[in-house]
Amino acid sequence: MEHDLETAALIKKYPSLAKAIETGIESHDGREEALLKFILAHPDISNIRNNPTKLLQAIDEFSCTHDFLISIGAQKARILSDLIEKQKPAVVIELGGYLGYSAILFADAMRRVSSDSSNLQVWSLEMSPDFARIAEKLIAIAGLSELVTVVVGSAEESLRNLKKDGKVAGVDMLFLDHAEELYLPDFKVCEELGFLRKGAVIVADNVVRPGAPEYRNLVRGHPRLASEGIRGLIQPGDFEDELEISYVTK
Repeated sequence: MEHDLETAALIKKYPSLAKAIETGIESHDGREEALLKFILAHPDISNIRNNPTKLLQAIDEFSCTHDFLISIGAQKARILSDLIEKQKPAVVIELGGYLGYSAILFADAMRRVSSDSSNLQVWSLEMSPDFARIAEKLIAIAGLSELVTVVVGSAEESLRNLKKDGKVAGVDMLFLDHAEELYLPDFKVCEELGFLRKGAVIVADNVVRPGAPEYRNLVRGHPRLASEGIRGLIQPGDFEDELEISYVTK
């Protein structure tokens, strides 16, 4: 397939983008299973085990050189790590866990800024059982299984079950990174369940690319929230995007 000069230069710099650009397919085609094999066969696997930073670097390596992954990537990871350092959350729920990248990032950052890790918990909600199994294996490689619980099923059902079963009363941080059209209804579910207590922070990824305009309009006009967009990059490729960060003020 022939490309314009800009696209050709992008693919030359990031070969893993070729398939995504040419086919439009970014997931659910075997690349997720290939990532796990890549990690387990990595020449530095002995140093990757129990080292979340090295594991995330290896995942980024795969995404840059083999197959593009819809994980948050290194640039957005730095923004989120800084936010966790500032907010010091003890309970985090993420909607759209995918292969565990962000859950690993969150748990590692939370552990570093907490004096007592016994009360820390990351709930990673993922629709796909196959992706959830891979995530659990990567989380175990990172040495973070005690802090991260992967929950399989739709976000709404899983949120309601966490409340019904008494596992979660409220959250310090909510991360929305599943289907953008579900950001708004699942945010409302979290409100209904009383999860969004004063002082919590809500982060929504990909609010510009591909976009979540209805969600963004709601949080920016919400009487309990102070909300702003923070520039972020989709990597590899350095495509412009934003994270919407909303603080619960009341």
